[in-house]
Amino acid sequence: MALLEVENLHTYYGNIHALKGITLSVNEGEVVTLIGSNGAGKSTTLKTISGLLKPQEGTVRLAGKLLNQPAHQIAAMGVVQVPEGRRCFASLTVEENLEMGAFTRNDKPGIKEDLEKMYLLFPRLRERRVQVSGTLSGGEQQMLAMGRALMARPKVLLMDEPSMGLAPILVDGVFEVIERLHNEGTTILLVEQNARMALQVADRGYVLQTGEIVKSGTGEELQNDESIQRIYLGIH
Repeated sequence: MALLEVENLHTYYGNIHALKGITLSVNEGEVVTLIGSNGAGKSTTLKTISGLLKPQEGTVRLAGKLLNQPAHQIAAMGVVQVPEGRRCFASLTVEENLEMGAFTRNDKPGIKEDLEKMYLLFPRLRERRVQVSGTLSGGEQQMLAMGRALMARPKVLLMDEPSMGLAPILVDGVFEVIERLHNEGTTILLVEQNARMALQVADRGYVLQTGEIVKSGTGEELQNDESIQRIYLGIH
């Protein structure tokens, strides 16, 4: 049984049929990526899994257990999202933002230990720990959003466009962290516009087109697929 199982999801925005029967799975310890053009339904898939959107049809299961609770309860169960656009609490300090990630926990020694882990993973955040997060650069805010999600000790980490709007050198840094988390056994479902980088770090991937999965395979298979190379990787 996969850790995360999504079956036949149909999600609407008003009359717009955004997801048309999405079925996918993520095994424990895997990085699985969703690639596709803008409007393909990638972010909608993550929002439906995390409970921010309610599907009209279909199911999401975590370790066999049906997820149909409100978003905050789904987060407490271990499905935690790093939102598109970072969404840090602008008026709180870096450390306060990280502590907010642990809002469902009450193990103070564990929280303190994980805070130290985040500062080891993102040394820049240690330097900025008392700085108000609204004054951070885009790259620093992305680190903070990832650290905040990890403070929840997620069973599955949902990442929505982590490289969006970042300079190329910072994009490399984000993917280095994803690889490190992967090596440590973190289960990740990654939505990413940068298909080349996403497929390099992913065990498997799914290609979305207008709300439907049109192709799936290992990261390597999709990188070597001629149509994927032509449409998403800019190789002609």
